[in-house]
Amino acid sequence: MIDFAIPADLAAERDRVRQFVIDKIVPFERDPRLTAHGPNDELRQELVELARAENLLTVQAPKELGGRGLTHVEQAVLYEASGWSTLGPVAMNCAAPDEGNMFLLSKIANAEQTKQYLQPVIDGHQRSVFAMTEPGGAGSDPNQLATEATFDGENFTVNGRKWLITGADGAKTWIIMARLAANPHLPEGPTLFITDGDQPGIVIERIMNTMDRNYVGGHAVVNFDNLVLPKESVLGETGQALRYAQLRLAPARLTHCMRWLGAAERAQSIAIDYAKTRTAFGKPIGEHQGVSFMLADNEIALHQCRLTIWHACWLMDQGEKARHESSIAKSYVSEELFKVTDRCVQVLGGIGISDETVVEMIFRDMRAFRLYDGPTEVHKYAIGRQLLR
Repeated sequence: MIDFAIPADLAAERDRVRQFVIDKIVPFERDPRLTAHGPNDELRQELVELARAENLLTVQAPKELGGRGLTHVEQAVLYEASGWSTLGPVAMNCAAPDEGNMFLLSKIANAEQTKQYLQPVIDGHQRSVFAMTEPGGAGSDPNQLATEATFDGENFTVNGRKWLITGADGAKTWIIMARLAANPHLPEGPTLFITDGDQPGIVIERIMNTMDRNYVGGHAVVNFDNLVLPKESVLGETGQALRYAQLRLAPARLTHCMRWLGAAERAQSIAIDYAKTRTAFGKPIGEHQGVSFMLADNEIALHQCRLTIWHACWLMDQGEKARHESSIAKSYVSEELFKVTDRCVQVLGGIGISDETVVEMIFRDMRAFRLYDGPTEVHKYAIGRQLLR
């Protein structure tokens, strides 16, 4: 029997998270520290302390590292509630890229790496980055990785250029993907390295101007200029970076969907309230079929997105990799939530394209969501290949 019931304790925690975001986090949406490149570190730390005070910080982390060890379904319920404000996941330390990086490190980091690099991120004291994407190389196709690491038996030297590296400015924990060149000591190929962000050789060239503004520090162009790393900096095994990236990306696609579902619900709520009070042609605009149908289409899409997310999460909780289902969820949910937000802008009319409400910001961020962790076309390509096998 299929059971869609949310346990009473989880429903109560969902409601507590939503109320926390409404009462404590939403007021910061007009804070000048929410810049064109996202919230700055000072604002992030203030939000983190609010969540810490409510015992809502990094609830997804493994129990042995101070979290609650949430299942994927439990994450779906609570992350959706946190997403009511784009600052909610920042406060609760479940925003990208930290959330995905914490998941990956909890799976493959050794004890020393966990203590030095993972635990401070879980505790909310520092941020992390995942440096893979390159202007002329790795992106949707990580096999094009151009950044190279050489190894002399004692140290690695990394050279290359990355861009769209989310949160690089000010981050302390760095996960770097580079192609290890052939050498007589270790297996070659794509490899993950972990290091401190203040190492000589990590050069943040500039912060890119992008349409979204929900990630701390924005998105940077980064140069690795003879970055020297000790052999202890290897994360996992050499040559296995692409496998580790898939380990990270499958659940990360879903957590993006969870958070943005909450944001789309917020936009829908604002549009509904406006449709009840704004009048045109003798009655509230919500009573006109054109507007009511848009709101109805939104409600249908939100429901379908939620069920799609839950199903993929349920499969992962059963021990399945759920790559196929997570690709379905990411491609479907990102496209549908963008349509939801677009219709909300339309319902709001002129104020929908202004900053009188947060809907215009959600709309811009939602457009970027269609590209996060792989564009829709890449996921559909993967889905098609799976069908034809």
